Amino acid sequence: MKTQYNKLFVYFIASTAAMGGLLFGFDTGVISGAIPYFQPYFGIDDSVVESITTAGLAGAIIGALFCGRITDMLGRRIVILASAVIFAVGALWSGLAASPAQLIAARLFLGIAIGVSSFAVPLYIAEISPARIRGRLVSLFQLMVTIGIFVSYLSDLFFADNANPDCWRPMFYIGVVPAVILFTGMWFLPETPCWLLLKGREDESRRTLSRIEGPDMAETSLAQTKARIAQDREQSGWREIFKPWLRNALIIAIGVMFFQQSVGINTIMYYCPKIFLMAGFADNISAIWASVGVGIVNVVFTIVALSFVDRLGRRRLYFLGMSGIFVSLICLAMCFAFNQYLGDAGKWLSIITVFLYIIFFAASIGPLGWLIITEIFPLKVRGLGSSIGSLSVWVFNSIVAFTFFKIVKAFTLPGSEIIVQGESTGNPAGAFLFYAFIALVGIIWGYFYIPETKGIPLEKIEKHWLEGGSPRKLKND
Repeated sequence: MKTQYNKLFVYFIASTAAMGGLLFGFDTGVISGAIPYFQPYFGIDDSVVESITTAGLAGAIIGALFCGRITDMLGRRIVILASAVIFAVGALWSGLAASPAQLIAARLFLGIAIGVSSFAVPLYIAEISPARIRGRLVSLFQLMVTIGIFVSYLSDLFFADNANPDCWRPMFYIGVVPAVILFTGMWFLPETPCWLLLKGREDESRRTLSRIEGPDMAETSLAQTKARIAQDREQSGWREIFKPWLRNALIIAIGVMFFQQSVGINTIMYYCPKIFLMAGFADNISAIWASVGVGIVNVVFTIVALSFVDRLGRRRLYFLGMSGIFVSLICLAMCFAFNQYLGDAGKWLSIITVFLYIIFFAASIGPLGWLIITEIFPLKVRGLGSSIGSLSVWVFNSIVAFTFFKIVKAFTLPGSEIIVQGESTGNPAGAFLFYAFIALVGIIWGYFYIPETKGIPLEKIEKHWLEGGSPRKLKND
């Protein structure tokens, strides 16, 4: 009975902390449904919309940069509590914004919480979880991110009102609710045993481990945690990760995140209703309805990926996904290139191709990127290497979000402009062809650099790098 109680307690802790992932997803996705309303409200062009969207990502970079040291100083729990406060204040500030400049400042502030939660929440869950279910519980964070995006689309749909120019404000306000839930839940949860030991609070660490593992396992877990902390203190960190033998691992970590973001996934996540309006949907609410479908597909196929990643292997899933992304983007570009000839069928074809694009992304490189960066580095620099990969995501994500409408404009051929709600806009066909080209480069790059880490002990991966082995020759002999 005691073991079952501990299991339930651990799942409760992980689920509560994973609300940080839901907030992460919600506050990155909510902007998509708000754009069609606050853009005409403020009378701003697409370049200002890009700045507002990118402000949240710039804040995430700031949060990710400084989160590591702060979580070591103050504790994982306190930092997550602080992020919940930032989420709540940022949501209120965004909804109250009286100008584009205020909205940029609010999104920048809120982005700090996104960056902090993307680091602190998985770390908290990993350190609080028993080893036998750690992977499953940490994956819960990634799943909650996709659920958060879906919930944001539903929220946007609920508040969308073509007759009310202020309807975008409650879309942001509602973000206070999960922030309060996260803060309230984390207030009653313990700090991680690992951090307590780092601060010399061994008795508190033992008590927490007893609640999680049971008294019989607490001493064993305590000894293992002490040994791991001692080992980590002996390692060099930054000097080690830039040594030649880890060059391939570093290239893989940055490269896989570059292609994950640069195939344009977040142009769909951030600008989905706007893209569907370009495809021919008559009004904002219809476009947001289509976005809800994107959210559903994203969640479902992220769950599918979790079940297939250990069956098909990393390389096979990567090539399958990237090939599907390439074909989907080509088809999507054709839908927009020939939209004047396709008529009403064009918008439905665009939905189908966007769904296919999301399916291939969510079932492959979406979760694969996060998984691979945790496998390719040796223990002594695994945290640092994963941090570099995570920071790369925010940098590349920001670049893609900030340049989408600029690329659309640059690649729009004269005479191919699309009329949206009485105004002439660019045609995204060229932009999607550009992302398809990046996907093609990603397939070629992946042949040389994506390793097959399925079923291979982490120690063997480290030995492979030490021996100068190439990524594509890594095998489980």
